[in-house]
Amino acid sequence: MIESLLNYNIIGIGLALIMLVIGSVIDIWKREIHDYYWIGFGSVGFLLIFINSDILPYLLSIGIALIIAPFVIFIWRIGLFGGADAFALIALAVIAPMATLSENPVTPFTSLSNAAILFIIPFGVNILRNLISIAKHENIFEGFDESRFKKICAMLIGYKAKNPKFCFSIEKTEKGIKKINLTVHHAENEEYCTKPNTWITPGIPYLLLITGGFIIQLLYGDFLLSFFIK
Repeated sequence: MIESLLNYNIIGIGLALIMLVIGSVIDIWKREIHDYYWIGFGSVGFLLIFINSDILPYLLSIGIALIIAPFVIFIWRIGLFGGADAFALIALAVIAPMATLSENPVTPFTSLSNAAILFIIPFGVNILRNLISIAKHENIFEGFDESRFKKICAMLIGYKAKNPKFCFSIEKTEKGIKKINLTVHHAENEEYCTKPNTWITPGIPYLLLITGGFIIQLLYGDFLLSFFIK
């Protein structure tokens, strides 16, 4: 039984990593992944349980891991991330349910919570990019009439792009005056900004963060959970 479980986990982890890495490359390149991609990998992951003589424990593990499904579908529908991200987490729950190589605890939400922590990195990149522009004596807020608070928020979530690509605009014009627009953008319905020299927030492929979150899950476990337990 232990050897069977070990083989199941190793194969599942390998398949999950292949799925996430290839999916991340496609997402960065095209910013769109067909649903069949996740259905295919999820189906293969489900079929893995039949390599074992006693499939009930594996079905139970998948059932527990799929607790995440309604949650990520809700997040997708309100636009906080795309359908590909939701389907990736659901397929991951089927292929490698709560898999880890560490002794730290994990939950059905571990990959997602680890990914949320990695989401801090883009904020640091935006701040650094804006500070470099300021150091070069660039007037990054030229033409804006905004409070210092909104300018700080803009520097956290975005930057002034000369030729934006796969980004969302965070500026608007009211009566000839530029304003910072901090409205939450729907991940799938919002159009990418193509206007040059515009303040934007990067359309970060969240699947890349999910991949990183899963790798952290494998090597360390649940970062947030271990922090609170300690």
